[in-house]
Amino acid sequence: MDPDLLELLACPSPDHAPLRYEQADGTESLVCTACASRFRIDDGVPVLLADEAVPGPNGLGVPAAPTG
Repeated sequence: MDPDLLELLACPSPDHAPLRYEQADGTESLVCTACASRFRIDDGVPVLLADEAVPGPNGLGVPAAPTG
C-alpha cells in the first residue's frame, strides 16, 4: 500500500482514527488504530464502508482495550 495514501486514510467511524496496513496469509487489510476494526483491500482498493468492516472487539468506533 502506498504510504502517502495510507497517511490520508482514516476509520469511517466518528472518531476517524488513523489506519495501519497489515498483510497476512496473502490477504491485505487496514486496521483501525483505535477500535481495531478491520477493512479489506480489494485489488489494491481499500473498502472503507462501515457495513463491510469486521468490527473490533468492542465494535466499530468503540476503542479497543489498551494492550500492555
